[in-house]
Amino acid sequence: MSLIALRKRSLTVETVFHEGGPAPAKPLRIAAACAVIRNPYAGRYEPDLLPFMAELRSLGTSLAEELVATLGKDKVEAYSKAAIVGVNGELEHGAVWHEAGGWAMRQVLGDPKAIVPAAKVVAATGYRLMVPLHYIHAAYVRSHFNTFEVGIQDAPRPDEILFALVMADGGRVHARLGGLAKEQVSVHDGQR
Repeated sequence: MSLIALRKRSLTVETVFHEGGPAPAKPLRIAAACAVIRNPYAGRYEPDLLPFMAELRSLGTSLAEELVATLGKDKVEAYSKAAIVGVNGELEHGAVWHEAGGWAMRQVLGDPKAIVPAAKVVAATGYRLMVPLHYIHAAYVRSHFNTFEVGIQDAPRPDEILFALVMADGGRVHARLGGLAKEQVSVHDGQR
């Protein structure tokens, strides 16, 4: 029997045309793909979460593929992942997404080197979570430090988990604070 019982999915796409200054050459697009599933461990302690984490890779792949289809694989420049666990669960039930969601995005995007930033929380239904993003090939590309809000009005219910992946096709509109530029990334170790 599958550990994943899906209730709903959502896809949110935000297009930023300007931030009060001149319009950029191309608008910034940020997309979040979310899935709400039953928490198989709600209300009880489970010592072995590894089977759940492994099974979640397929859900992660599906969400990552949806984002790539929306933004274009060759256009994705920033990413992140998130989990909102309903109040009958524990934070570790969301932490399984670190490997499952991160692995899935790396596979779909062709193995970018930068760590996938994340946010997770145990919260009530309707909670909105700000998720950090950064450049997919190097963690210190300052222009791509950004955030995006994820959440669904009726989720997660107490016995559910909302898992999300986020991708963007560029850095912040009007980024002008210096630091390492994406064109300067050369060592391909994900750090600089």
